[in-house]
Amino acid sequence: MKITDNRETNYKMTSKKKIVIVSDLDGSLLDSRTYLFEKALPALKIIKKRNIPLVLSSSKTRSEITLYRKKLKNNDPFVTENGGGVFIPEGHFPFTVGGKKRDGYHCIAFGRPYKEVRKTLNNLKRTLYTNVRGFGDMTIKEIATLTGISEGEASLAKEREFDEPFVFTNQKKSTNSFLTAIEKRGYTWTQGRIFHILGNHNKGKAAQILFKLYSRFFNSDIITIGIGDGLNDLPLLEVVDYPVLLPDSKGDYPNEIKLEGLTKGTVSGPEGWNASLLELLDKV
Repeated sequence: MKITDNRETNYKMTSKKKIVIVSDLDGSLLDSRTYLFEKALPALKIIKKRNIPLVLSSSKTRSEITLYRKKLKNNDPFVTENGGGVFIPEGHFPFTVGGKKRDGYHCIAFGRPYKEVRKTLNNLKRTLYTNVRGFGDMTIKEIATLTGISEGEASLAKEREFDEPFVFTNQKKSTNSFLTAIEKRGYTWTQGRIFHILGNHNKGKAAQILFKLYSRFFNSDIITIGIGDGLNDLPLLEVVDYPVLLPDSKGDYPNEIKLEGLTKGTVSGPEGWNASLLELLDKV
């Protein structure tokens, strides 16, 4: 989406604060089983009509998010692999945004290279004799079976740049020692539907970069909304004005997420996403 000087001028002529939304995908905007978003269409239409930026922020890869941006007709910046990379379409902002050019985007990379992450995971497995398997160890069919996505999307999930999803194949062994060992190596871990090993990055740090860019673009303070459903969304929810937490398909919320001003949706997935955002957009 090419931002013109006229559009920038029109934004600056109003004193009303502009809204920026950052949203998780799986289990939030996308149904956790079907990966459809039709139940969120009413809110999506209002967001589009009001010209509100909708930043997709996910544990998914750039290739996966690109697929859903096309389905959603979304042209805004996006965040990949739990904050590992911020991708801004070239020309989206009428000023220099930094980062390196990658396939039509400016990429601001927070994550370590994928090869380094994989090497660390493999070293930990050998050292701790732990039965762990990452996406790099799995076939496309295995990833599809594990996650419930199609084999076509599973192939895109293997095109990783910054973090590695993994599972413990022996559930009888404690996971705590392995997760602690990750931290001792200078890496971090998070958990969405499955575990991820990553560098010192998260969705919150990535979002804050984009908030600064949008504040500069709008030439004013902005109102920020963040919406997610998992522990890996906590860093995002901590840095927005209006954090929204959706339940899982069983109606449960992550116990670790307790924030002042947190709005808890009552329905999971795109239906809850739609209801929560319609209510918030009516207020702000």
